[in-house]
Amino acid sequence: MDEVCEGKDFSFPVEEERVLRGLLEELDAFPPLHGGGGGGGEEFIFYDGPPFATSLPHYGHLLTGTIKDAVTRHHAMRGRHVAHRFGWDCHGVPVERAINEPLKITTRAQVLEMGIGNYKDGAATSSPSTSPSGEAVVTRMGRWIDFEDGYKTMDIKFMESVWWVFAQLWDKDLVYKSFKVAVLRVMPYSTGMKTPLSNFEAGQHRKFVPAETAMVSFPVVGDVDNAALVAWTTTPWTLPSNLALGVDANFVYAKVYIVFKLDQLPVTVKVTGKKPGPSKGSSGAAKNGLDTKSYELLEKIPGRP
Repeated sequence: MDEVCEGKDFSFPVEEERVLRGLLEELDAFPPLHGGGGGGGEEFIFYDGPPFATSLPHYGHLLTGTIKDAVTRHHAMRGRHVAHRFGWDCHGVPVERAINEPLKITTRAQVLEMGIGNYKDGAATSSPSTSPSGEAVVTRMGRWIDFEDGYKTMDIKFMESVWWVFAQLWDKDLVYKSFKVAVLRVMPYSTGMKTPLSNFEAGQHRKFVPAETAMVSFPVVGDVDNAALVAWTTTPWTLPSNLALGVDANFVYAKVYIVFKLDQLPVTVKVTGKKPGPSKGSSGAAKNGLDTKSYELLEKIPGRP
């Protein structure tokens, strides 16, 4: 029995390396490494969604990877034939971004000038899936994985298999055109690539930029004071499509006469159409939720009639 190491002399990194050496080099414990895929019985097929080829497996893969490994290992230990294949997702926006940035490609015309073949080859060589680091990370997770029989979604055989499956769906009339309803939010869309984006893709390279906002007045038809509703929007580009302006039934709105200074000169902005009489008890302090030094209250109007 190995000597037990306790307390301050114990090192998790050293113990991890010892276990890995014991399992891989001495015991040859993983079934894929000695053939058979875990048994020669009935085949068990497990479709594993591969990680993106733009980055190595990370902490987020630990939980899902461990669960997937438990499922395939269970069936392998029951004598079923399991192909513990590992794959890399080499398609999509993240891969295109990985090659666009170093080459400073920003338009489709630049891709065509470079040539589709050269662009594709550049994306393939920039993938971390070609590095042994990915194998080391997955091995440290303790998964039973056959890297020698791995696959990449850019493999011709893999792409042909996907098109074959799609053809089967098409022949069975199971392919249809529809719309995705995005409730209370805008569907992320790339105008450059002309394609919808997933939440993951839309969240990449998130940047904080100055917000374009606007204050817009909407004249109230038939109001005796020729008043206007004032609205503030952080998405002024949506204004042309607005069909109505809503009010909150639980809010109380104020009809006011606005007074402020512009360039240190006293200027009165006539918003309501008529100038109010002297402010009642106004001394410049906030009253009724309004800064009476800048606003003179004419009327309070409930949102619900």
